[in-house]
Amino acid sequence: MQAAIPFPEISPEIVSITLFGMEFALRWYALAYIAGIVIGWRIVVASTRRPVLWPGDCAPMEPKDVEDLLTWVILGVILGGRLGYVLFYQPGYYLANPAQILQVWQGGMAFHGGLLGVVLAVVLFSRSRGINWVSVADALCMVTPVGLLLGRIANFINAELWGRATDLPWGVIFPGAAAQDCAGVVGLCARHPSQLYEAALEGLILGAVLLWLGWRRAALRLPGTLTGVFFAGYGAARFLVEFVRQPDAQFVSPGNPLGLAFHVDGYGLTMGQALSLPMVAFGIGMVLWARRRGRTRPT
Repeated sequence: MQAAIPFPEISPEIVSITLFGMEFALRWYALAYIAGIVIGWRIVVASTRRPVLWPGDCAPMEPKDVEDLLTWVILGVILGGRLGYVLFYQPGYYLANPAQILQVWQGGMAFHGGLLGVVLAVVLFSRSRGINWVSVADALCMVTPVGLLLGRIANFINAELWGRATDLPWGVIFPGAAAQDCAGVVGLCARHPSQLYEAALEGLILGAVLLWLGWRRAALRLPGTLTGVFFAGYGAARFLVEFVRQPDAQFVSPGNPLGLAFHVDGYGLTMGQALSLPMVAFGIGMVLWARRRGRTRPT
């Protein structure tokens, strides 16, 4: 490698204490989830206190409803993320070891599965309260990039989900035998900091666009608009980053070094790309549906 950036000396643990012979640690990843949920919650609560942002100058739910919604969303993230990982990435392994499906502490969560879990949670919650689920989805999509931004930064600090080997000057030398196992590379192996690419695209840029549309361009007044922009934006960002992201190990083989989940003669899609394309299509469809519905709505 001509140039590379050494991995910064940042411990995955913020603080660690020992009580009664047991060690308890607060990790950056946990803090990212907590901070993302709290910040998102406060933004949604603030939006419900501004009726002018919503259709008919009426927010779809009260601030107290947002707290109840959080419980549903957290369950959707955990259950959907875990089941998505099981079904999308290692169905054969978990079919043979069903007892490990619920062992979430062993790792293995899929964003696309978590997203489907949240969608189901939003629909069920909204129906139980008689709320327009599309507007609730808009509110959540508007703040989800906050969690994505913090989560991807935590992925970087944890030195996980790194990208493919690169000789670009901003390549990062991640620690660990797996990160340094680069075919054809002599010496230290630098990789794309794909976690930071995703933090910028899925988190910072997409989040700024959604907040601008929701708070400055009255997009919340057209239910479905922000949901569509989020799905299309996330899907497009993830599709692009997959080109430089290290593929999932279960898809890599001597005849498929790129780790493509679906391919013909070496050309195809990774699992992340295959799952992102329907998101882009759905997002575009939602935006068009929202605009058409807005034009036909009586004034």
